[in-house]
Amino acid sequence: MSSSSAAASGGTNNHTAAGGGLKTYFKTPEGKYKLKCEKSHPPGFLHYAHGKSVTQVTLAHLKDKPAHALPSSSSSLGVGSGVRTAATKFLGGGNGSRALGFGGGNGGSKSSSGTTKSGLSGTSNTNSYITNSNFDGKGGTYLVFNVGDAIFISDLSSQDKDPIKSIYFSTSNPISHAFDPDAQDGHDLLIGLNCGDVYSVSLRLQLQDVGKKLVGAQHYNKDGCVNNSRCTSIAWVPNGDGAFVVAHADGNMYVYEKSKDGSGDPSFPVIKYHTQFSVSHARYTKNPVARWHICQGSISSIEFSHDGVYIATVGRDGYLRVFDFKSQQLICGGKSYYGALLCCSWSMDGKYILTGGEDDLVQVWSMEERKIVAWGEGHSSWVSGVAFDSYWSTPNTDGTGENVVYRFGSVGQDTQLLLWDLEMDELVVPLRRGAPGGSPTGSQSAHWDDACPVGTLQPAPSMRDVPMVSPLVVH
Repeated sequence: MSSSSAAASGGTNNHTAAGGGLKTYFKTPEGKYKLKCEKSHPPGFLHYAHGKSVTQVTLAHLKDKPAHALPSSSSSLGVGSGVRTAATKFLGGGNGSRALGFGGGNGGSKSSSGTTKSGLSGTSNTNSYITNSNFDGKGGTYLVFNVGDAIFISDLSSQDKDPIKSIYFSTSNPISHAFDPDAQDGHDLLIGLNCGDVYSVSLRLQLQDVGKKLVGAQHYNKDGCVNNSRCTSIAWVPNGDGAFVVAHADGNMYVYEKSKDGSGDPSFPVIKYHTQFSVSHARYTKNPVARWHICQGSISSIEFSHDGVYIATVGRDGYLRVFDFKSQQLICGGKSYYGALLCCSWSMDGKYILTGGEDDLVQVWSMEERKIVAWGEGHSSWVSGVAFDSYWSTPNTDGTGENVVYRFGSVGQDTQLLLWDLEMDELVVPLRRGAPGGSPTGSQSAHWDDACPVGTLQPAPSMRDVPMVSPLVVH
């Protein structure tokens, strides 16, 4: 865990927030972690406090000199009320962009001068912006989040968590966004809209400007010319030289390249078999350069492995699918126990994938076994976000330098933050059973006989055939 996210303490005093009954700490085996900041506002002060929800939060590490700095990454998550700051910092590093919903928000527009209005086509010249006094021009860590028809940006290091920048979209709501700290040309922030349109912009320029339009934005899929369904998830390709992927509610995923013309090329062939995976490439040298048809229903979320070799998708049909991005080949995947899958996350070493969804469970998938190796029960509602802890340094190794203990977190629509330890050497594999109602035979369950063949989507195994893990902390 990042040392900046919380202060470890050996104390045992149980404090709660005044009047709200909010827990301001949680305990783990190595110590006690305190909530760093919780800000409240008078009722009615925040225009999105009721009836609207934050759909995604992106942690953006903006460098002082973007072209010459150590690599970093972005992440997204959402939780309820008081655990927002602690959870953002705990789950925030090195886990890609993740989206989930939660009610309410924290922060509001600082002043009318910090608010911009933008339609789907209007942008301003980069040389005409007026400097924003709330931005000092230096690097730092910023929270980018969307509420209703607006994008808000807050300085995470500031004690005042009110946004220093607000951008409103006049005809469609922003749904997803992603940040690339290593972008070469300055366009490091992607914004996907409910109408399917996509923008790439410079976060630094947006922070510097107080004008009425996005500054220097590149517009893709303008007016839904390629795909007019909702943009459900968006991600930069790691080490992809400006390539990014956009997922849509109709089950299609498109690959774009920043170096090519932003105008859309809708000349993809008609999809003949909507239940089958297929890839088509553009006939011309325009964006998007490829269309991946993933599934018949909506794609809920996408995430690349940290080396960029694989991309994982989860969808309304309840399936996790893992693809080799370069070869465009389906590697493995499988079904949830019930309902849609809503979120996914890779371990830092690329060996495991977390998923969560409408079955209220957290599932752990192994890339080596190409199957579920553990499932966790602890939420009382849909699991809307999962993330491995990129700051966690395992205390145990098997002598080869490989991790045998993984720590991860999950948040759900029950407003709970759960922390889990996954100790691979201590997973107890259930034994195979004989006739119905019979006793174990002494051998492992058939689920563990062999690794699943490449390219196979597995049905959900019996829950008694997969080890169950319980959360270490419930907050």
